[in-house]
Amino acid sequence: MKKRYYNIDPWLDPFRDIIEARLSYLKDRENLFTGGRTLTDYANGHHWYGLHRTETGWVFREHAPNATSITLIGTFSGWKEDERYALRRTDEGDWIGEFDREMLSHGDLYKMIVRWMGGQGERIPAYVTRAVQDDVTKIFSAQVWEPDTRYVMKNPSPPAPASLLIYEAHVGMATEEERTGTYSEFTRNVLPRVKNLGYNTIQLMAIQEHPYYGSFGYHVSSLFAPSSRFGTPDELKELIDTAHGLGIRVIMDLVHSHAVANILEGLGLLDGDPGLYFHSDLRRKHVAWDSLCYNYGKPEVNHFLLSNCKYWLEEFRFDGFRFDGITSMLYYDHGLGSNFVSYKQYFDGNQDTDAIVYLTLANRLIHEFNPGAVTVAEEMSGMPGLAAPAATGGMGFDYRLAMGVPDIWIKMVKEIPDEEWDLGYLLHELTQHRAEERVVSYCESHDQALVGDKTLIFRLADKEMYTSMSIMTQSLIIDRAVALHKMIRLFTFMTAGGGYLTFMGNEFGHPEWIDFPREGNGWSYKYARRQWSLAENELLRYRHLDEFDRAMVAAGTNHDLPGLQLTETLTVNNTDKIIAFRRGDLVTVMNFNPMISFTDYGIPLKGKFTIVLDTDDPLFGGQGRIDTTQTYFSLPDQGHYGVTAPHHLKLYLPARTAIVLRQERIRTIMDL
Repeated sequence: MKKRYYNIDPWLDPFRDIIEARLSYLKDRENLFTGGRTLTDYANGHHWYGLHRTETGWVFREHAPNATSITLIGTFSGWKEDERYALRRTDEGDWIGEFDREMLSHGDLYKMIVRWMGGQGERIPAYVTRAVQDDVTKIFSAQVWEPDTRYVMKNPSPPAPASLLIYEAHVGMATEEERTGTYSEFTRNVLPRVKNLGYNTIQLMAIQEHPYYGSFGYHVSSLFAPSSRFGTPDELKELIDTAHGLGIRVIMDLVHSHAVANILEGLGLLDGDPGLYFHSDLRRKHVAWDSLCYNYGKPEVNHFLLSNCKYWLEEFRFDGFRFDGITSMLYYDHGLGSNFVSYKQYFDGNQDTDAIVYLTLANRLIHEFNPGAVTVAEEMSGMPGLAAPAATGGMGFDYRLAMGVPDIWIKMVKEIPDEEWDLGYLLHELTQHRAEERVVSYCESHDQALVGDKTLIFRLADKEMYTSMSIMTQSLIIDRAVALHKMIRLFTFMTAGGGYLTFMGNEFGHPEWIDFPREGNGWSYKYARRQWSLAENELLRYRHLDEFDRAMVAAGTNHDLPGLQLTETLTVNNTDKIIAFRRGDLVTVMNFNPMISFTDYGIPLKGKFTIVLDTDDPLFGGQGRIDTTQTYFSLPDQGHYGVTAPHHLKLYLPARTAIVLRQERIRTIMDL
C-alpha cells in the first residue's frame, strides 16, 4: 500500500477505511469527469463557453439545459429582442449563437433573455469575463471585451519562495482618498511599498466580480470577471506583471465556497432551474452567509469551478490561490457551532465527500498546470489530510491558515492582563500544527479589522490612538501598546510554521477598523481606505511600527524564517515573564515583564552570538537600552535563574522588549 498521511498520525488509525473509501470515490469521480483526460485538458470551459471573437465574427455559448429559448440583448439591439441574436439549442443542453463581426463591438453591453417553462428573466452569462455596473441605476450588465490591443505580460513569475510572506490587500480600499481605488493606483503606490517591506507574496481580495462592494468580495456573482469597479482586465494584468518584475508573486482570494444569492447578477436561477449550479433542497442556502451553496456532486459544477481555477492561472498568470471558506465546504452543517475536539468529528458522516473530491481535484489541476503555484486553505476545523501532499492521499493544499493564532491573541489582549500571560501556553499554541502540514501564521487578517471587531493595536491603545500617537506626547498606554504590538508580531513571526501574513496597514498599526459604504453609515468611504500618510509622518509613532515590520521581515528572509525548523524551547519563566526559544541559528528572547528589566539574565546556550533585531531600537520607537553592536559569548555556569546548564548566555533584558540573536560560527579558540 502507498504511504498515506495517516501513517504518521496514530490517532487516524481507526479511520483508515473511511479515508481509503474517500480516495476510491475520488478516483471514480475523476474518471467520470475527465473521461481519462488530464485535468489540464479537461478544465477548459472558459475556452468554449461565453463570448469569443473568431476570425470571421463571434461565437457565444451558454450551458442552460432548462431553458426553452435564449436571446442576447444589449446596446447593439436597443435592449430589445432581435431574432438575429437568438441562440440555438444543442442536444447537450448548450445554447450557441454565431454572429457576424459587425453585429457586436468592443464595449457593447449585453445580457441574455432566458425563457423556461413557467418563467423568464434577464441574466448575465456564467462565463462572462467582464461585467460593469451602471453608475446611476446600479444595474450590472455583461460587456464585450475585445480591445484591438491587449496588455502583453513581460516578466516571468518569480520562483516559489521557501516561505510565504503574504501581504493581504484589497485594491479598492488601498487608497487614502474616500473613494474606490484602482488597479493602476495599486500598481503605482502599493507595490513599491510591499517591495520595500520585504513581503514576497501579495494576496489580492475581491477580484472576482461581486455586486455589493461591502461584501468584501465574498458574495461573488461572475467568477470569470475581474471586478470592473477597480479598472480593466488589462490593468489587472499590468499589476500582476509589475509585481512579478519586482520579485513579488500574486495569489488570488478564490471564492468557490458559496456564491451571491442575487438572481439578476448571479447564477442562482440562470435557466430557471435552481439546481443548475447549486443545491435545490435545504442545502441550497447558507444560513449564516445569506448565499448559495454549490452542488459539488454535479459534473457540470466541477467543470465550471475547475475551469475557473485554470482561467485565472492562464489568463492573468496568478501564482496560486487562497481558497476561501473551506470549512463551510467540508461539512454539511458548514462547521457551524462545532468545536472539533474529537477526531470522530472529521469522519462521522457530516463530511461532504463531493466537496473533498472537488478540492482535491482543484489542487491537482493547479499544480499540474503550474507546478510552482501555491494553494492556501482558509480552514479552521483542523481536518486531517487537508494540507497533506496528494501523493500521500491528502487534498494537496500547500498551506493551511493558522486561524487559531489571531483568536489566541485576541483572547490574551482582551481578557488577560499581559503581566499574567502564560508564556508556555502561548508558545504551544503558536507552534502546534499537524506534522504533515505547513501553516501560515498571522496576528490579524482582514477578519480582525472589520467593523464590529477591533485590530490588535486598537485593543491595546483604544481612544489614545486619536490623541497620543505623536512622538511629542507622553503616554504610558501608547508606550505599552507599541511595545506589545511589536512583541506580538515578533512572537508570531518567529514561531510560524511555514509562512506569515499581515493585512495591509496592520504592519504600521492602522488605527481604525474597516467599514465599507452602506446604508447604515451614509454610504461613507471614511473607513474603507488606508491612511498611508500616518506611516510616513515622522512625528507619529506609526512609522516606528512600520520600520519594525520591515526589519522583522528582513531578519526572517535573511535566515530562512519562517520555515519548518523545529522550535527549541530554551527558557520559559512565567514568574519573571521571560521566554526564549531557538529556530535554526536564530534565538528569540522576550521579556514580557511590564516593570522589571533583568541584568545578566542567563539563557542556556553555548557559543558566540550577535543581535540581529531589537524591539527597543530607537528606530522602532524604543529607548535604545541595548548595544546592538556587541558580540555576546556564553559563559560556564550552573543553575542560573533556576535552569541547570553547562553554559549560559547572559543578557540585559529591558522590560517589555525582545531581541533576536544569531549564532555565529566559531572559527578559532579566540572566538570562544
